[in-house]
Amino acid sequence: MEAEDLAGGPSGPVAGVILAAGSSSRLGVNKLLIELDGETVVRRAARRALEAGLSPVIVVLGFEARRVAAALEGLAVETVVNRRHDEGMHASVEVGLERVPAECAAAVVILADMPLVTAGMLDQIVARFRSGGPPLVISLYGEVQAPPTLYSRALFPALAAAGAGGGRQVVGDHREQAAALHWPNTVGADLDLPEDVARLRQELPSGGPAS
Repeated sequence: MEAEDLAGGPSGPVAGVILAAGSSSRLGVNKLLIELDGETVVRRAARRALEAGLSPVIVVLGFEARRVAAALEGLAVETVVNRRHDEGMHASVEVGLERVPAECAAAVVILADMPLVTAGMLDQIVARFRSGGPPLVISLYGEVQAPPTLYSRALFPALAAAGAGGGRQVVGDHREQAAALHWPNTVGADLDLPEDVARLRQELPSGGPAS
């Protein structure tokens, strides 16, 4: 059973699982190695997870794993390679969750290619979990639900069993138990197309909301 803190919520560590295995097929280059404001996209995601106090921070690699791992050099993160990364995001979630230590009360699943997600956002997601222990904390950008998403350990088996349905299926099945945090629509920007990169480079060096 998870330990409880004074506020009534789980007090065990919360891990970060960063999904960084995709092949960036629509972009034509490895999006994780694109530099924004002088920092690669994957390093930016890992640094902010560390700044938020997620522990451990597990980065799931796949496509060009060695090159992406090299971009993380010097950061206190763990890396694991998803040999099935061509099967889709759910395979990376499974691989990442397998590495989450038993003492962790939950894990926050983060997409490496959402560069405007901040450490402050991750802090708030964990704080909401700590405040009363909802098994699921989701992010909403307007009406769109997308990561980061916190799953309590109790939901790990459901995630593993969801297959291609992945996190969306688990969110749908447990929506009534979820806490939702709302963020500006613009913060949910990802890097799928060349115009996405161009737009974000115009917005930086501010990089959107402060870290």
